Amino acid sequence: MKIRQFVAAGLIVVFLSSCAGMTTREQRVLSGGAIGAGLGTATAAIVQGSLFTGAAIGAAAGAIGGLIYDETQKRRR
Repeated sequence: MKIRQFVAAGLIVVFLSSCAGMTTREQRVLSGGAIGAGLGTATAAIVQGSLFTGAAIGAAAGAIGGLIYDETQKRRR
């Protein structure tokens, strides 16, 4: 169990550190997905649900949230 959490945390760090060559939209979607995955995993741990399912749902919701935020920012310009 702890090995999975360690691997997941390592992957998040790798994904976040690779944002340098991305567009603003890509950075926002990826960041939203990473934050969502973390929050989804934490929520699943609290309610004693499946950590993988919580991470997957959180990542999807976060990525969509990042995309919506990017679209909102583009319309304001």
